[in-house]
Amino acid sequence: MSTIDYLLNGLSTAMQWQNLVFVFLGVLIGTVVGVLPGIGPMSGVALLIPITASLTSGLSAEEAATSSIILLAGVYYGAMYGGSTTSILLNTPGESSSVVTTLDGYQMAKQGRAGAALAIAAIGSFSAGLISLIGLIFLARPLSAVAIKFGPAEYFSLMVLGLLAISGLAGKSMVKSLMMTAFGLLLATIGIDSVSGVERFTFGLPELYQGLEFLTIAVGLFAVGEVFKTILERDNNDGEIAKINRILPTKQDLKDSAAPIARGSVLGFFIGLLPGAGAILASFFAYVMEKKLSRDPSKFGKGAIEGVAAPESANNAASGGAMIPLLSLGIPSSGTTAILMGAFIMYNVQPGPLLFQDHPQIAWGVIASMFVGNLMLLLLNMPLVKIFAKVIETPAKYLIPLIVVFSVFGVYAVQYSVFDLMLIMACGVIGYVLQKNDFPLAPLVLGLILGPMMENNMRRALTISNGDFMIFLQKPVSLAFLIIGLLWVTIPLVLKLRGKKVLVNEEG
Repeated sequence: MSTIDYLLNGLSTAMQWQNLVFVFLGVLIGTVVGVLPGIGPMSGVALLIPITASLTSGLSAEEAATSSIILLAGVYYGAMYGGSTTSILLNTPGESSSVVTTLDGYQMAKQGRAGAALAIAAIGSFSAGLISLIGLIFLARPLSAVAIKFGPAEYFSLMVLGLLAISGLAGKSMVKSLMMTAFGLLLATIGIDSVSGVERFTFGLPELYQGLEFLTIAVGLFAVGEVFKTILERDNNDGEIAKINRILPTKQDLKDSAAPIARGSVLGFFIGLLPGAGAILASFFAYVMEKKLSRDPSKFGKGAIEGVAAPESANNAASGGAMIPLLSLGIPSSGTTAILMGAFIMYNVQPGPLLFQDHPQIAWGVIASMFVGNLMLLLLNMPLVKIFAKVIETPAKYLIPLIVVFSVFGVYAVQYSVFDLMLIMACGVIGYVLQKNDFPLAPLVLGLILGPMMENNMRRALTISNGDFMIFLQKPVSLAFLIIGLLWVTIPLVLKLRGKKVLVNEEG
């Protein structure tokens, strides 16, 4: 079958009534998650995994996996759009990748052009979604075909690259990021060793024999951790919300935005492909590029519509681009795609080269649903902008109990374990303390997910080489991945040290 045939089959899967409902719910919840400052797509996706498991309980295993991933992917790219609403109306990013949008979006809102800014953000998001979808369709299968030829040594090195890339770009301190990666890998070793049958770090607790459940850790760290942060830091929004008058942009707005949307979409898509880069870097680079290309750079930061169009297109395109390494290589390139990967594994579906062979319905159903979801996002957000603006005003006293209820009942419905309920509360406290001290959580989650697969591939590679670790350097592709990973971590450190030396010399 050709790529077009697979896509048409995927579209027929995405157009089934239950999947249309799940797409709609995903993008709606995603927009709300993006609008509510502080929650973000990682917390939203983690929180909804147990709920999707309950919603799809009556379906077959394949259908349940397809519908659940469709909903969770909808939350992911829906949140990317939703984050722009608070950035523009309240000067508060609803999601970290929307930080750059505040620079010009809020200035436009203060000038009475909030509606135009929000409309351009929606149009840019839709266009970026289409461009990233086209790239996803034509790149995912060829990449997976190449990856099928990888052996265990190449896979191990690829996973090392993924971990180092996210550690190199997550958080303010690389040392803290690497510490969290190591912590995640350590957590992944808990349980009974599948080869030797030896207990590892279980401390005699039968509940730990199966290892730590990804779902419990993710919901605890992100969703419950956010609850503790809101309660302990009184993290409420008291800013004044800008009024929305005219919603539709003018012809001049559309003309000024067309090229920035196209450039931001292409740039964001390719940055999204890189492990660890993600939507934050994509939106930043798109903004810088537009400022460099502009005939009048001085207008940026004062309400330039290009300053909204480019970063919003880039961060949405990056979310589409990030799905390629996840689906074709089985390597998450961001914290949210790491949680999505955990959801795949929970449904006994392994993302990676064999996904398109073993589970074409799921792979192409999810890809096709992204087109349907982006269309729904455009139709939802243009007329309902004023309603979503009201969501910002939701008091924390209503929001916090809802998150706690969804976390507790969601995890218990999947695990049926009181131990897991105690664990999510403990993870919530740990997540809050780690975030407060600038320890990023994404590398921890990625280490927890990739840990067992890395261990399995390392064992297989060492079995082939009779215990010789040089196999990882003797295989050219494996060596290339390890060198890239090493450079990814060392280059920023070298540049930082050089910057400090220059500063010392100037002061001297």
